[in-house]
Order: sequence, then C-alpha cells, then structure tokens
Amino acid sequence: MRVVLLAMLGSCLVQPVQAAENWLQRLTQAEHQSFQGTFIYERNGSFSTHAVWHKGGENAISERLLQLDGPAQEVLRVDGRPQCMTDALAGHAVEAQWPARELNAAQLQQHYDLRVLGGSRVAGRTATVLALIPRDRHRYAFELHLDDETALPLKSLLINEKGQLLERFQFISLAPFESEDALQPSAACKPVSFDKSPGLSQSWQAGWVPPGFELNQALERTSPLSSEPVAYLLYGDGLARFSIFLEPLRGAAAEDARSQFGPTAVVSRRMNTAEGDVMVTVVGEIPLGTAERVALSMQGGDAKSAQ
Repeated sequence: MRVVLLAMLGSCLVQPVQAAENWLQRLTQAEHQSFQGTFIYERNGSFSTHAVWHKGGENAISERLLQLDGPAQEVLRVDGRPQCMTDALAGHAVEAQWPARELNAAQLQQHYDLRVLGGSRVAGRTATVLALIPRDRHRYAFELHLDDETALPLKSLLINEKGQLLERFQFISLAPFESEDALQPSAACKPVSFDKSPGLSQSWQAGWVPPGFELNQALERTSPLSSEPVAYLLYGDGLARFSIFLEPLRGAAAEDARSQFGPTAVVSRRMNTAEGDVMVTVVGEIPLGTAERVALSMQGGDAKSAQ
C-alpha cells in the first residue's frame, strides 16, 4: 500500500520548498537534452515496455516511441506534434507520450505544492524525488524521480487523492543519444497531417476548464475510420493534459458515455447544432467529474446537449 503523498508533506524528511523549486527549474530544461532508453508503462495493473529516442536542442525536438511487446505501436513527434503513427495509435497518439516534455515552472507553482521527498535509485542511477501536490480537486498528484545528473524524470507516478497509484512510467535503461538513424520510423508508421484552416476547431470552445488549464493547440485531421474531419482542442496546465475531440455524426448512432481507465477519464456527449449532431469527447489525465464538467460546458455552432 502506498503512503499517501499528502501525509508525507508533514514529515520532517521533506526538504524546503526552495529545493523543490530548484529541481523544477532543472526539470523544465530536461526536454532539451538528447537521450535514448527503455521504459515500462503501467496502468490498471497491466504493463508494456517501450523504447524512446529523444533528440533535444534549442530548435526542433524530435522523439520516436516504439512499443516493444504486444502490438508494435509507434509514433514519431517533432515539437510534440505527431508526424506519423501506427493505425492502432490513431485515436490516442496526441496523448501518449513520455512526461519529459516542456514544462512551465511558474504555471505549475500556481496550482501545485512542490516538495522534495528524498532520494531514490532508478535504472541504476541516483535520483531525487519531487512531489507535485494539486491545490484543487481538478488534477492529480505527481511523484517524479529526477535523475541527479540530468534532471530527466526516470520515474513518474500519477496518484489520486486517496493515494492510489493510477499510472507509472519508469526507465529500466537510459543512455546518451547515439544516432539520428534511430529517429527514422518504420513503414508501419503512417504520415499524419493536420489542418490549421478554420473549421470545427475554430467554431467550438470550452465554456469552462479547470483553473490553470490553457488551450495549447487547435488542430484538425481526417478520421482514420471515416472521411469526416475530427478536431482536437488540446489543453494543459503545464503538467496534466486533456483533449477535446469533435466529430460530426452525419446521422450515425452514438450514445453519451463516461468511463475511467486508470488515470484517463473519457466522457462523450452528443451535441445538437444547426449543422447537425456532433460527438464531443473529453479525454485526459483529469478526474472524471472534471471531464464531465468540461464536456457540459462545450459551446459552438448553436450547440445544445442531445436529450
């Protein structure tokens, strides 16, 4: 049974907030480093193993992920945007990524309490444990084991308000980046194109999002299952993220739904508009009640909830 992070905050082992702020500043720069390695991902008691090749720098940041067991799922990103992906990842590739992404320290400190919990050892490397405790009920707590040398997150734990583990990323090997050849995707990785022209993503907006979450991207692409355009509205608070998917139904049958898969909430609502019904789906690393409130707030195209 895990020790609840909130209880740990009162421990005499917790170091001053200044130390945590220093580590957070180092973490915000970690994505600009280059590395490669293998990590495990755990959710709902199931595990998968993945290889990652990450080329940092001050210009474009490239990253390739490849699942090593089960389906050979693969995605290549440049500056966080998918360039290609396997068909199995088509609905989730925007969300699935190692948490070594660009972070905003000032933004995070407004919505999380920061504490250094002590030291650990991951993948044969010494690490410092940084806790980020949410100040409200709209996000989860994170426990990051940061490499002492590089500040890369060697292990990332996502924990709910009851202290239950929802998701784990953990490196089992980490090494310097060797060759750009490793960034070349396989033939199974199909090119992805996004449309920035006005469309669904421009005519819809969330009337409410949790404090601190901002719209990071508004993109559109053709659905892999149909010829219909699907819009993505991508929101983040500097660490946690959720997406809003908007897809015209064109008379197709679809029911409202809500579910929780480990840390990921999924809420779908059918909305009536002057141009026809649209399925609105909120997916992300937020509590289910928060995702439902976002879905209920969607506005655009004279929309109203289907009854």
